[in-house]
Amino acid sequence: MSMRNDKREREEKEFSEKVVTLNRVAKVVKGGRRFSFSALVVVGDGKGRVGYGFGKANDVSEAIRKSVEHAKRNLRVIPMRNNTIPHEVIGRFKSSNVIMKPAAPGTGIIAGGSVRMVMEAAGVHDVLSKRLGSKNSINIVKAVFAAFDDTMDIRKVSAARGKSIKDFWG
Repeated sequence: MSMRNDKREREEKEFSEKVVTLNRVAKVVKGGRRFSFSALVVVGDGKGRVGYGFGKANDVSEAIRKSVEHAKRNLRVIPMRNNTIPHEVIGRFKSSNVIMKPAAPGTGIIAGGSVRMVMEAAGVHDVLSKRLGSKNSINIVKAVFAAFDDTMDIRKVSAARGKSIKDFWG
């Protein structure tokens, strides 16, 4: 077995892949309809690293493969505290809004389909969320990632204020 295959197998074991949406689109041409597929996939390691990817191709498996590849290139680390997010945050993308609040241990993931998939892939076990506005799952996932971008990391905040982490969290 080559090193490349070994590295690929380790990556596959490291990340969980969740297909959020799979869409068949048709292009009308002279001879009839030409079908292609688009896939939205969320990839995460369950330890705070998560990414999403969108891929289009003429068959389903190729669309999923492209979106997984794109998701792995766009991974980001989300700050967590006790298996939840550190503070309440609102993510906005176009007309989709997602409100996420930290939850007590044992609460579980209180979220709709798209948000739930992102949280499971990221490794967040306790969170409360509400989707407002558009129901488009692609825009909802982008709104969740916009919320992750707005989430403050305690290490950066404490360093900027010149205080220790214990001063914030006790």
